[in-house]
Amino acid sequence: MLRSVARALIRPLVLAAATSAIPLASTAPVAADSVVVGGFPIDVSQAPWTVALSSRDRFGGTRAGQFCGGVAIARTTVLTAAHCLAEDVLGSPPNRVRDFRVIAGRTDLLADRGEEVAVRDVRINPGYDSGTNAGDFAVLTLAEPLPRSAVVAMADAGDPAYTPGTQALVSGWGDTTGDGAYTRRLHAAHVRVLPDDLCARAYPGGPDGTYRAGSMLCAGEAAGGPDACQGDSGGPLVAAGRLIGLVSWGGGCGRAGNPGVYTRVSEIVRTLDAAPGGQKRSHGTH
Repeated sequence: MLRSVARALIRPLVLAAATSAIPLASTAPVAADSVVVGGFPIDVSQAPWTVALSSRDRFGGTRAGQFCGGVAIARTTVLTAAHCLAEDVLGSPPNRVRDFRVIAGRTDLLADRGEEVAVRDVRINPGYDSGTNAGDFAVLTLAEPLPRSAVVAMADAGDPAYTPGTQALVSGWGDTTGDGAYTRRLHAAHVRVLPDDLCARAYPGGPDGTYRAGSMLCAGEAAGGPDACQGDSGGPLVAAGRLIGLVSWGGGCGRAGNPGVYTRVSEIVRTLDAAPGGQKRSHGTH
């Protein structure tokens, strides 16, 4: 999850075992090392829709320039978090980042497997509120299509995948210890969809943020445990084979009483459908 007081840079993020979490303190996206807790390594074939956002010019080549996550919802369309594309993160508007690419089909960021595809266009949700994290999504259009097998369906409103208690998988890359020990390999964690009333009690307002059930959902464990964290932002939360959330924000990582908050995909579906011309995408089925 990405949330804290000052964010000059979003660090790459992963899901891995950890004994402690880095507390995050505000609703604004943040730049700090952190860790995804309670996770395990996976092969990208287990979550082929998971992609990495990359700019070597901005973030260097040590980890192929990876700085955030994303998810393929059509062969030339990727969703990510809006806050990943802020100018203080990229150093310029995203459409002006010369080497902005999506890395797909690759477990190890430095391997030859998979492909790196140029981002042709970036559209940040015009309703995104950086102060509250509401509407935290952006749409990337790729210069070349990804394989059909890389696309995941989006769950519409009313899909049973949103039912509290449903097990979901969140995936991404990043720091496995909080001390700069960044993994090159894709990791994932199992989390459960949590009830909206629990999330609203966890984030009633103030420095820990405000949970808005219409556009957000939360997942994890009420007692703490597996969770996404800084750098996983924009990555997928998938349940029953359908995309239900994008990693967005939260009060710390894996802490009791502070579950991870995700952009609710049914709200993204509604927003894209309402946009002029709509948006080509893959729907979930009920």
